[in-house]
Amino acid sequence: MRATLASRRQVTMAGVEPLAPRKKWWAILVATLLFVPAYWSLLVGAVAFASDDAGAPIAPAYVAFGLALVPFVFVVLAFASQHPRAPGAVVKALVLALIVGVPVSALAGDAVTGVVAGMAAGGAAALRADLDHDLRFRLVAIVVITVATYAMLRFAPGLILLVGPVLPFTSLGVADHLSERRAATA
Repeated sequence: MRATLASRRQVTMAGVEPLAPRKKWWAILVATLLFVPAYWSLLVGAVAFASDDAGAPIAPAYVAFGLALVPFVFVVLAFASQHPRAPGAVVKALVLALIVGVPVSALAGDAVTGVVAGMAAGGAAALRADLDHDLRFRLVAIVVITVATYAMLRFAPGLILLVGPVLPFTSLGVADHLSERRAATA
């Protein structure tokens, strides 16, 4: 049974043409543009939760809005990148975003690092991977941007607030590009 599933998976993926770079980057761009308001909304909610000011924004509303947009970000990323099993990839992306994002936030002691790491991990599941993509490159990209986000938050907090939403999916696109380049030279 296991061999049948593996061979069926290979046949399904082998018949799929590689996604054109222009389509992949279009999917990354649109998903990133949708992620920006979710990111900022989550950050406003996190700051409002920590604030003791009476005039602070209503934190649950901002967090709820940000979390409500996240599934749509993954839907756009999966369907725009023409993932062959897009609905399942979206569910997997949501689960991975939670499994990675929550512990990273707890370890880092901030919400930004966890959000970026979780979205990158979820994006790795939602973004279509072609046959010549090495998933280790995506894993390295997730680790690198998580560490970079943590470091930037400590040394240049204003910068990470601006570039934070761009990092998760762009790093996956760069990782795929490097993986394709390595496969072409091998």
